Amino acid sequence: MCLICDRIKMIQNGINPYFVKELETGYVVIGDNQHFHGYTLFLYKYHGDKTELFYLNSTERSKFLEEMTVVAEAVSKAFGAEKINYELLGMGDAHLHWHLFPRVSGDIENYGNNGRGPVWWYPMEKMYSDDNRPGEGQLEDMKRRLLAELEKLI
Repeated sequence: MCLICDRIKMIQNGINPYFVKELETGYVVIGDNQHFHGYTLFLYKYHGDKTELFYLNSTERSKFLEEMTVVAEAVSKAFGAEKINYELLGMGDAHLHWHLFPRVSGDIENYGNNGRGPVWWYPMEKMYSDDNRPGEGQLEDMKRRLLAELEKLI
């Protein structure tokens, strides 16, 4: 099984502490590491051969993209983003899932182009450091804030 499927199974079993809300096409979860405060993922519900957006039928693709956009707006409002960076990758986990990075000035320090640029210009070992894992209280607050914004938009 893939990592995304493992996380979804945890949601379905009620034991994923990062879970925020289920939507029609996917699950909203707070990211494990929070260098980019409010980093959120939107996990497509189904695994299999649907590893590209163009593999989804037009109705499913439209709904998945619409819901991802709603999640991105909620993330932006909940965490005061100046900009959202979107990533739909899949070479590591071939299961459709969006990475939504709320961005603010100075969040990559002096890396990149004088402190400006994409999230992957920030060192991975710093981004994914255990120092960036939210504590239980912080995680609950983040989930509450994001859920409140999602509820306003849905």
